[in-house]
Amino acid sequence: MTYQVLARKWRPQSFSTLVGQGPIVTALRNAVQEGRIAQAYLFSGIRGVGKTTTARLLAKMLNCERGPLPDPCNECTACVEITRGSDLDVIEVDAATYSKVEQVRELTESLRYGPARDRYKVVILDEIHRLSRQAFDALLKIVEEPPPHLVFIFATTEIDAVPATILSRCQEFHFRRVSSQDVSDLLRMICDKEGIEASDTALRLVSRAGEGSVRDAVALLDQLATFGSSVIADEDAVRLLGGLDTALFQELLTAILGGDGPSVARAVRRIEDEGWDPRNVYGQFLAFCRDALHLAMGGNPETLDLPLEEAQTLAAVAREAGYENALRLLHQLLASEAMVRRSESGALAVEIAWLRAAELPKLRRVEEILAGNVGVAPAAPQPRATPSQAPRPVAAPREVRTEPAPRPSASPGPAPQPAVAPQPPAVAPQPIPEAPRPAETPPPVRPPISGDPVQAFLDEVSRRKQPLAAHLSEAEEITFEDGRLTLSRMPGDTWLESRLQQAGNRQVIEEALAAVWGPGVTWRTVQGTGDRRRAETEEQTRQAATVASGLVENPTVQTILDIFGGKVERVEERTRED
Repeated sequence: MTYQVLARKWRPQSFSTLVGQGPIVTALRNAVQEGRIAQAYLFSGIRGVGKTTTARLLAKMLNCERGPLPDPCNECTACVEITRGSDLDVIEVDAATYSKVEQVRELTESLRYGPARDRYKVVILDEIHRLSRQAFDALLKIVEEPPPHLVFIFATTEIDAVPATILSRCQEFHFRRVSSQDVSDLLRMICDKEGIEASDTALRLVSRAGEGSVRDAVALLDQLATFGSSVIADEDAVRLLGGLDTALFQELLTAILGGDGPSVARAVRRIEDEGWDPRNVYGQFLAFCRDALHLAMGGNPETLDLPLEEAQTLAAVAREAGYENALRLLHQLLASEAMVRRSESGALAVEIAWLRAAELPKLRRVEEILAGNVGVAPAAPQPRATPSQAPRPVAAPREVRTEPAPRPSASPGPAPQPAVAPQPPAVAPQPIPEAPRPAETPPPVRPPISGDPVQAFLDEVSRRKQPLAAHLSEAEEITFEDGRLTLSRMPGDTWLESRLQQAGNRQVIEEALAAVWGPGVTWRTVQGTGDRRRAETEEQTRQAATVASGLVENPTVQTILDIFGGKVERVEERTRED
């Protein structure tokens, strides 16, 4: 008998055995039982999570002779033929090889006829994102208004590549990644049925290597069972699944946490000598550091996908390092992941990333430095004097006068003795008087305001926030009376009011008021009379008239007017740029 791989042998034949997709199973069961069948379904998700399997199960439920039931019977003719793939009314097409527009048009023409035997004609289009744009356009009409006997089921791993015109015509179901625990339970059931010996740790490693894909995990289990003759050892699982010796990761993590650069460099050389992919090693070490972070937070070592002894050793290292250091290390490694992934020199990039991480233990918290707990050690330690042993004052050196040597006489005599400088008497150390404590200075008294207080207020605002002072200059009038500052704005001016009511500007104004007049001073804005604007306009008109009269009296201007027969209509001021 031909051997059948475990992934096909244990493919779910009912919704009860479908792993990890409970919400989708509930929705489809209710739709079939209540007769709320959509014209098109779209199943999206990663590989191996049950998209095509669910499509076949839905086709069975729609065409089962005993239906509708929560699960197909798998005994009637329709269920058996759909399982074998020989049912004429269930058409399963691989869109990767059926992507041309001519092929899709031929398919849509054949779908206009009713089913040969079953209730529904079901079309399963797998990997629909591989269709061309023209093929998608050929599907639009029949997907939107299919015959009552026709149901489309689309499956894709790249939902972003499906046009929105197709998505709007389908009921979309997103298949999530299956958790490691659900996959481990399924693998345990398969091992019990197939007579495969495997520990829980090995099954967790297999489920983790599947990365949420049930099919990949079952295929890996089949490979390991073949290698070990139906016996899966933990060491074989680690080696064959592309994992590394965890002892290397233990040594590497200890070296990084201890700032041991040479040990990190030796670990990189070992990776190169063994021929391992540096990028793959870096990714696995990230997962290893993540486990260390969870253990540093107080996690249980038995929940890790590692042998128990190695998990306990990692827990000891992580808890000794502390949660903050483990988190800082993982953040640093994750920040360097993009550099490692893009670099052409993978081993060099990995070595640089790990050596940079090994510099983290040398860093000190800013709070410790500011508190004075971290500093540079002196070159030679000096003994610290106790309060009872105060240092003696050092006396200044005295000047010692020497007498000139006597002149030698004619008669011999005793040799002159050298003069010996008298020793100063010993002075007993005097206690150093304690320095008097400085008297507490009273709070400074705000000096009285000299000059115009309103101008002092504007200067204070300009010192704190110069743009706000420019806004205040747009006010018509600023007055202070009875402990209140009044800002009069021009008639119809709402812009100044909106600027002054901003939170930051209000705070600056209140601080300036307190600095000039003291606390408790209030302020308000009122609408002015417009006298300032009228006065400015009148002044400008008067100046223009004065200039115009001066131009008319100018002899040169008068000569030009006489020659051309002109007159002065108005006078405009021209800037240098004009």
